[in-house]
Amino acid sequence: MSALSETAENYLALRRSLGHDLAEAHRLLPRFVEYLDGIGAPTVTIEAALAWAQQPEVSPSTNVWSTRMTIVRGFARHMAGLDPRTEVPPLGLIPSRQRWRPPFIYSPADIDALMAEARMIRWRLPAATHETVLGLLAATGMRVGEALRLDRSDIDWTEGVLQIRESKFGKSRQVPVQPSTLAALDSYSDIRDRLCPRPATASVFVSVRGNRLIYPVVEQVFGRLRTATAIGAESATRPRIHDLRHTFAVRTLLGWYRAGENVEVRLPRLSTYLGHRDPRSTYWYLSAAPELLALAAGRLELSQGVISR
Repeated sequence: MSALSETAENYLALRRSLGHDLAEAHRLLPRFVEYLDGIGAPTVTIEAALAWAQQPEVSPSTNVWSTRMTIVRGFARHMAGLDPRTEVPPLGLIPSRQRWRPPFIYSPADIDALMAEARMIRWRLPAATHETVLGLLAATGMRVGEALRLDRSDIDWTEGVLQIRESKFGKSRQVPVQPSTLAALDSYSDIRDRLCPRPATASVFVSVRGNRLIYPVVEQVFGRLRTATAIGAESATRPRIHDLRHTFAVRTLLGWYRAGENVEVRLPRLSTYLGHRDPRSTYWYLSAAPELLALAAGRLELSQGVISR
């Protein structure tokens, strides 16, 4: 095994321990490392990344190339801390033609049904764990990985704040939560500590073996809960667990519009709360639900009517 191969394995193991879904990376990264070894490159360079990413396939497309480059870029960022010769490919070298996928917006009844189904899981600890994870995602709009990376020390029980460390784009932030959310976390902590008194991790959410809960398990269990509750069975959009985040954002914006709030002023706050790179990412939600889009359009027409007078 080459030094690069060993580094790549360590990188994938680290990402996996943080709960990332790495199916594509496990398939493609070894191929890239094999390519680097074949050309005698000791680390990642932009030239090598482009050459490998654009290698022909049976059905070549910019989406395939973009996926490869995304995986290379993540590995290059990791390598840059180990080898100063590493070149991290910048964004935009290969355009991505992603199809916009409308989110599934859960109703309060949908969320209640998912959590109730989670409580029916046979074993008490997994039942409490998955119910609480779902509730936390719905109540805060956190990313799944952010919830799974929470350690016990990241909960400020006095102030009711969660510390999100080094999330997407390398950003950390504080997420205030409602007293009911804090109470649910406290209740889960009691169950966890009673059923798993000697965990192998400081993680808030643990498996039956006391390890940090990982994303593939959460996604698998969520799939079973979705099937059992038949949520989205008649929808053209298949519900995903990540859509709980979209639901939180959309319902927050709907609440502001219905209350007559100045959404333009408040939107940066939501952007910060969700951990977006900038408010432009949050504007996407304005087109995510027909009712929200109609309210936004109505507010715009009203403001234009006032200006024209």
